[in-house]
Amino acid sequence: MGDLKPIFSYLKPYRRELAAAIILLLAECIFEMVIPLLMTDIVDVGVPNHDIGFLYRQGGLMALCAVLALVSGFLYARFAARAAYGFGAQLRLAEYQKMQDYAFSNLDRFSTASLVTRMTTDITNVQMAFMMCTRVAVRAPLNLIFSFAMTMYICSEIAPTFLIAVIFLMVVLGVIMVVTLKIFNEVFRRYDDLNASVQENVGAIRVVKAFVREDYEGKKFNKASDMLYKLSVKAESLLAFNNPAMMIAVYFCIIMVSWMGAQFIVAGDLTTGDLTSLFSYIMSLLMSLMMLSMVVVMISMSMASI
Repeated sequence: MGDLKPIFSYLKPYRRELAAAIILLLAECIFEMVIPLLMTDIVDVGVPNHDIGFLYRQGGLMALCAVLALVSGFLYARFAARAAYGFGAQLRLAEYQKMQDYAFSNLDRFSTASLVTRMTTDITNVQMAFMMCTRVAVRAPLNLIFSFAMTMYICSEIAPTFLIAVIFLMVVLGVIMVVTLKIFNEVFRRYDDLNASVQENVGAIRVVKAFVREDYEGKKFNKASDMLYKLSVKAESLLAFNNPAMMIAVYFCIIMVSWMGAQFIVAGDLTTGDLTSLFSYIMSLLMSLMMLSMVVVMISMSMASI
């Protein structure tokens, strides 16, 4: 983590925007978590008693929570975008200023193609990963905590089902991330070769044509491009295991909650509204994990870029 401190020191001018984004995201999560509880009252109280007034009141509260969640999400997006793009701009400027101070020995060591890759592809990857992490890395744990707390509140016997799915997914995602990180490190080294080939051809196009070296340069570019293609396909093939693992966890939770919930309803320990809320919290929890699995790609790429 110590190696990352110099990178994230450029985030200091945008600490207020980042703090505001996190607070707004917390508010959005709370409003979303309240909606299934209101739905429980509608199913268990309003519908059986045919209480139209109660249904209107609960429905109005649900609509209010939905609107507040929407507004919080919109404001979060604005503040998060300012922090992420400002962070990228500061980091890119710092790199450019650092390059101006390089001695000739440094310039001989780093190729132009490598420096271009650092300031473009790498900075963009870090910037996008940071923006996604402010959303997912904050939202997913909050949703996990709130959803698990609500399932414990509704039915503590069913709640451990979620823990089994979460542990399974964390293990799978952790393995995928460790393996793909090594591949992405190699991918970005290959980007240097590709950029070098393009730079040499564009910068010396007259010389290439004068000596009739088009075929040679074309083969050289194709070799660099083909290697980049193979490494990228290999990484994406490993990342493709995210979706099957997620589906296993989703269907495991649905089956277990349906089976156990039906038994509790028959025994009178659980209501139909409670079971409806449990399914809502299942989807909220697992959708958070699904977003987390999607951002694993960006995290892997950004760690290689960092």
